[in-house]
Amino acid sequence: MIRKYLIYFLLLCFVANISYAKVENFIVVKVDNQIITNFEIKNKILSTLTQANREINQKNINSLKKQALSSLIQIKLKFKEISKYNFEISENQMNQYLNSISSNNIKSLKERFDRNNIDFNLFLEEIKTELKWQKFIYEIYAEKIDIDPNQLKSELESLVKRKKGVKEFNISEIEIFIEENEQIEERINNIKSNIENIGFEQTAMSFSSSPTASKKGKIGWINSNALSKDILIILDKMKKNEISKPLKRQNSVLFLKINDIKKKKFTENEISKLQDNIITQKKNELFNLYSKSHLSKIRNNSLIEFK
Repeated sequence: MIRKYLIYFLLLCFVANISYAKVENFIVVKVDNQIITNFEIKNKILSTLTQANREINQKNINSLKKQALSSLIQIKLKFKEISKYNFEISENQMNQYLNSISSNNIKSLKERFDRNNIDFNLFLEEIKTELKWQKFIYEIYAEKIDIDPNQLKSELESLVKRKKGVKEFNISEIEIFIEENEQIEERINNIKSNIENIGFEQTAMSFSSSPTASKKGKIGWINSNALSKDILIILDKMKKNEISKPLKRQNSVLFLKINDIKKKKFTENEISKLQDNIITQKKNELFNLYSKSHLSKIRNNSLIEFK
């Protein structure tokens, strides 16, 4: 049984003393047969601040304690699951990811980690786990992703005949997972406060649980046809640079920001290309949903003990 109701009390007891100074390394949480140590939590906090180019001070460290522990628990759960399979991550895949989060300057990122006494190898292991998890989700759910290209093509052809343009949104996101019995409004207010103080992008890097966190929450251009109806209704009412109200889902809360909007007219010759892009977007959304659902199942079947 997962004792989630203890998380805030135990965070106060075991994580409150984490600071930029050297701390004693001891076990804070056990996830089945895996452990999370005080050192790992500190390393996670400092690596998050370093990636986001935020100042390393006690105030910023304190603001990330809950998020860091929650993130590490997710990593341990994912590692437990993927350990059953033989997934490999190539050096090229690792470098591609590192380049994406370091503006193509991995050397500079390593130097910043060294200056702040952050274990870069531990950081790399977390990345490997995340990349293997993505492979795992694709392997087991690929056959369940069923999008009818003929129906989509018919819809696009109809738009061309009516000479109606397609609206596209360049958006960013912040998604936070909500634990059972957690004070949702408190988390929401905390995210709002950080968006106001340090901006949407830095808040996404520091607090978002979505894979887009490493890209400062940026999703990029999405065709309106690829969006779910509830999301499209919200975005249609928003303006450029506007941030949505928190969207409460089953196990998470989502914030969306519109970076830009454009309306594109296209011809019959462009239908095939547009169709492929929309299918890719819809598939990515479905894989993300399956990922969250699978992780939730693993969590419910795992013993998480706060020491």
